[in-house]
Amino acid sequence: MQLRFKPKKRLLTRMFLTSLSIIALVGFGLAWMVNILHAQNSYNEETAELIAEIPKVAAELREHDLIPDNSDEWLEENNATQRYIIASCDNNFNQVWTSSLAVDRGLFDTCERFNEIRNTSPPYYLPLADNKGYFIYLLSLDIAGNKYNLLVLKDAEKLKEEYSKFSRLTYIRLAFVLALALVLLISAAYWGMRPLVRLKNELQSVNSGKAKSLSDGYPVELEGVTQALNQLLNQSSAQQQRYQNAMNDLAHSLKTRLAAVHAITDDKTLDKDACSEKIMEQVSQMDQLVKYQLKRAMLGRKGLKQEQTQIAPLVDQLAQMLFKVYRDKQVQFEAVIPTEHVFPGDKGDLMELCGNLMENAFKLCISTVKVSSYYNDAGEFELLVEDDGPGVEESIRQNIIQRGVRADTQKAGQGIGLAVCNEIVISYGGRLSIETSKLEGACFRISIPI
Repeated sequence: MQLRFKPKKRLLTRMFLTSLSIIALVGFGLAWMVNILHAQNSYNEETAELIAEIPKVAAELREHDLIPDNSDEWLEENNATQRYIIASCDNNFNQVWTSSLAVDRGLFDTCERFNEIRNTSPPYYLPLADNKGYFIYLLSLDIAGNKYNLLVLKDAEKLKEEYSKFSRLTYIRLAFVLALALVLLISAAYWGMRPLVRLKNELQSVNSGKAKSLSDGYPVELEGVTQALNQLLNQSSAQQQRYQNAMNDLAHSLKTRLAAVHAITDDKTLDKDACSEKIMEQVSQMDQLVKYQLKRAMLGRKGLKQEQTQIAPLVDQLAQMLFKVYRDKQVQFEAVIPTEHVFPGDKGDLMELCGNLMENAFKLCISTVKVSSYYNDAGEFELLVEDDGPGVEESIRQNIIQRGVRADTQKAGQGIGLAVCNEIVISYGGRLSIETSKLEGACFRISIPI
């Protein structure tokens, strides 16, 4: 059996690249959003500072007689000499006034230029006539009953420098996060693939014969796979064992038939036609045995309980064959089997049971063998094979029904006949027991529920 497990070579690569791509996409998306938020936050902070400095702005307006003299006293208190780049626009964003600093820089079309971009999202940025870039802050004010759209301009160079610095720090942080994510991803991939590597190593051990099944303790995701593989391994091992047992059983069964053929050919009392007929009868039984053992190997030794087999004719047939094999012993055989008694199973199983037990009885008896059947009070069918031989010691009765264990090691045999019988009986839910016979030898009792 060749079991090979080859994980897809690109599984780790695909998982790694996919995960890293998602992380990079999310990371750069977050960085882009952070930069936008930072710009908008800077714009809002600058706007708040300008609102706080409105008194200074208003003072400059008053200097140009745009604020009446009866304005509040706070204008006087907060008056300062600092000048601002300011443009005042009407409701249609036509420039109606320009601060002195804006005039010095030649910024006379600020309102019109701003009107082109005012529907976009802040921060507002414009390159103006002096070839410099400005961030524009819009203040809508109502001063002394007059409405103004004030555009306060800030040189963008300093703000851009601050923004660039923040962007660099953001991407440095992102690079650090990605590097950390890469390390974690490699660690996660290695840790996540370890069960698969372990599974591969264990399958190689099974394939090389160092192990019979996979161990436990796999992750939940792999438990179904390992359980299915263990079931497959067990089924394969059981099937291999069944075939091996079937071959052993077949060899054991054919041995008796071949011995009968030799006995027939050596029998001088038979003419040529009778000898051929007897030999063909044994060959027919061999053919049936081969078919039976193959079927039993495929079915896994499950008895076919729906069938019923006449016992008496089969026992008589086997006895006639064994008389020829053991003709030198002059065995006295007795069969106490009512004609209505039937074996609750397959004919091949009954032939295997009676063949093995009767052959042992003929081989080990002194002079007498008896086969009987009846139904006990427990509602079971019982078949007894007895002899007057040396019997079986009580200490080894349970052992000799194991494959390869024999009670008599001085005589030829493989030690599988009783094991075959026991396996067949168990497949019918019955039991095989060894007792002391009334003939003072061994008694093999088969009990099968009806």
